[in-house]
Amino acid sequence: MNVEICRKVADWMEEYKKPWGIAGGWAIDLFIENQSRKHSDIEIAISREDQHSMRNHLTGWKFDKVVSGELTNWGHETLELPIHELHGKNLNSGDALEVLFNEFEEGKWVFRREPQITYPASSTFLISNAGIPFLNPIIVLLYKAKNTREKDYADFKVVKDSLKVQDKKWLCHALEIHVPGHPWISELRGGME
Repeated sequence: MNVEICRKVADWMEEYKKPWGIAGGWAIDLFIENQSRKHSDIEIAISREDQHSMRNHLTGWKFDKVVSGELTNWGHETLELPIHELHGKNLNSGDALEVLFNEFEEGKWVFRREPQITYPASSTFLISNAGIPFLNPIIVLLYKAKNTREKDYADFKVVKDSLKVQDKKWLCHALEIHVPGHPWISELRGGME
């Protein structure tokens, strides 16, 4: 598995003392320990409350916030919902990194699209055998379930059989709330029999 970009991000974040993890398709690949497809970008997930800590940690980076689908310079203001995404560029190397804010409340991760969907904060980020933190794949899949693209289906297919039964149940329940009738629900149920 070619995890060079993930290792590079882990190096950038090495001294960062707050919870974080690789997100998106790379998180799926870190979980299954195999690069399943080509990736066009790299994202990390952090807690919204840690946005300034992350910015102070990644010195030499310029960040733009995504507002209504447009990139706008991020000053020093604290970003609140609905803003949840930054695009960063290292001013020296030209490296790019997307940062996705996640909501946490009272020891739980809270799904920003459906706040009644929660997950224990302590299990939001996992660590790969290579020592790289990543966002739990069931959370990644929940985000990918709305407006599902071909690559999202590919990510679901490669990871679904590796999930524990309890995680399949959680994801199935979350999908029923977020995207009722989604085809992944029946596939997950079939894998629990």
